[in-house]
Amino acid sequence: MTRTSRSFRNASLAAVAALGLLATATACGGDDSPGAASDGKPVTLKYWTWTLGAKSTVEAFNRTHKDIKVEFTEIPGGTEGYSKLANAVKAGNAPDVATIEYQMVPEFASQGNLIDLSEYAGETVKSKFPESVQSLVTFGGKTWTVPYDVAPQLYYYRTDLFKKYGIEVPKTWSEFKTAAQKVKKQDKNVRLASMPKSDPALLAALSWQAGGKWFTTEGDAWKPGVNDAATKKVAAYWDGLVNDDLVQSFAGWSPEETKARTDGKTLSFLGASWSAGGMKTSMPDLSGKWAAAPMPNWGTAASGNYGGTSYGVLKGSDHAEAAAEFITWLTTNKAGVEARLADLESPSSALPANPEMRAVAAAEFDTAYLNGQDLYALASAQVDTIVPGWTWGPNQMDVYTAVQDTTAKSGFAAGVDAGQEKAESGIEDRGLKLAK
Repeated sequence: MTRTSRSFRNASLAAVAALGLLATATACGGDDSPGAASDGKPVTLKYWTWTLGAKSTVEAFNRTHKDIKVEFTEIPGGTEGYSKLANAVKAGNAPDVATIEYQMVPEFASQGNLIDLSEYAGETVKSKFPESVQSLVTFGGKTWTVPYDVAPQLYYYRTDLFKKYGIEVPKTWSEFKTAAQKVKKQDKNVRLASMPKSDPALLAALSWQAGGKWFTTEGDAWKPGVNDAATKKVAAYWDGLVNDDLVQSFAGWSPEETKARTDGKTLSFLGASWSAGGMKTSMPDLSGKWAAAPMPNWGTAASGNYGGTSYGVLKGSDHAEAAAEFITWLTTNKAGVEARLADLESPSSALPANPEMRAVAAAEFDTAYLNGQDLYALASAQVDTIVPGWTWGPNQMDVYTAVQDTTAKSGFAAGVDAGQEKAESGIEDRGLKLAK
C-alpha cells in the first residue's frame, strides 16, 4: 500500500468521527430480491446520471439481464444535478441508482439520502478496489457507494498549435505563465488556456494539488480551510492570469469555450482522463491534434483528484439488492466497462478505480483521437501523484455554490473566502461541531 493510500484512508476515517454518519444516516429500503418481482415481471430500476457512455451501458445490461431492467434518465452534472437528486429524495420519487462523485458521498450519506450498501456490495468494494478508493466511499464501517473511476488531473494541449507558436509543454505553473505570455504576444486573439469561474471542482483540484486542505478534523470537530494558504496561492495565481488577460475565462462546458478550442483560439485546457471522451464528441474534427500530459505543478510532481464517480442507491428505493447487482456489473464486470466505452454518441474515457478494469478500458478506448497516445497509462501513473490528506466536507455542495457565485462576480480569491464563510456557517447549521 502506498503512502497515498494510507493517507487517504486515515483522512477519511478521521472525517467519519465528525460526520456522525452512524447517528444520522439511514438505510431505508424495502425488501427485494435481485431476481424477478413477485408477479414474475423483471425488477425495474430507475437510473439517473450525467456521465458519458450511460446509454450504451444500460442497453448492454438490459440485453443480457432478464430479471432486472434499467430505465436511464440523463440529469445535469454539478450542483444542479445534486439538488435534483436531493429534492427527489425529499419528494419520494428518487431513482434507485445515481452517480455520486466522491466529494458528495459524505454529504449525501450524512443527510440520509443514501442506503447503506454494506450487505449488498461491501465485500465487492473491499476485494475489488484499492484502499485509497475504498476510503472515499466507506465511512463508519458502512459502504455507501461503489467506486467507478479515479480522476487525477491531466493537461490537454494542441500539438499542432504548440508547434506553431513555439510552445513547450509547461511542467510548472511558472512555465505555464511564461507560455501564456508568449502566446498572447504573438497573437492578441489567441490564449494558452481558459480558467472557468464556474467550475469550483476544478479550483478544488488545483488547491488540492498545491497542498490545500479545504476540510480537516480535530477530534469530533470540523475545521474548514477553503481559503487556506495553499488555496489562496492558487486563487491569486489565476486571478492574476485573468486580470492580465493571459487566459480566457469562458464558462465551463459552454459552447463559447468549445468554439474557442475548435477555432484554435484556446491552445490547451485543464482536465482529467474523463475529458478525452467528451473531446471526441465536441471536437470531432480535431482528431489527432491533441495530446495529454501531466498537469503543471508548483515544483514537485503532484495532482489533485478532479472529479471521480461512484454509484449509490438512494433512500426510498425498494430494490436495493437488484440495484447493487446493476452497480456491481457497471464497476467490476468486463462487459460493463466495455459497454460504457462503446457508446459512439457519448464515449467515456474515465479511468476505472478497479485496477483490473483499466486494461479492459484501455483496450476498448480508441486512441486515434490522441494520435495513438496511451491515455490510460498516463492517467494511471498520475494516480500515485495525488496529494494525500484531502478530506471532503459535510456541506460540500453549499460550499461549491458559494465559491462559484462569488468567483463569477469578484474573482477566485473572493470566491474561496465566500466558500470559507459558507463552510463555517453550514457546519454549525447542521448541528456539527466547528473547531475554534
